[in-house]
Amino acid sequence: MVLYIRQKVFTLGDKYHVYNENLQPVFTVQGRLFSLGAKIHVYDMTGQELYFISQKLFRFLPEYHIYTGDLLCAIIKKEFTFFRPRLSIQSQYGDYTIEGNLFGMDFAIFHDGQPVGEIHKKWFSFGDSYELIVHDPNNAAFFSTLVIAIDHCLHNEDRR
Repeated sequence: MVLYIRQKVFTLGDKYHVYNENLQPVFTVQGRLFSLGAKIHVYDMTGQELYFISQKLFRFLPEYHIYTGDLLCAIIKKEFTFFRPRLSIQSQYGDYTIEGNLFGMDFAIFHDGQPVGEIHKKWFSFGDSYELIVHDPNNAAFFSTLVIAIDHCLHNEDRR
């Protein structure tokens, strides 16, 4: 399954749209305007909240928590590496590792050492744009949420 994630520019707060391969919207993402650390909500197209991303402050390396309802379902931690970004994810769906290339534009998602998805950031786009390839369509919402958290963790560090 292929999903496209596009950040809207010129909005108050963070806003993203997630589209399927037919470019039909499947999820919307809205960030809070005034908050300490990132606070981002992921909704389906009926307006029901699927996930909530919260940035943990005062950490040596960035850390984000993902909630579904009041239940903590994943912790994303950026690992200390040289040259290539790497993140570890502990979740109720299992443990994942995300490894980026030298430029931090292409990522592979691994579950127990097996590839389960890919993330490709567009080089020249107005606002951040990603292509997400997920091998299991049942995990599309979760992986879309991971991409939003990764965007904040890696590509928005200098903007915060």
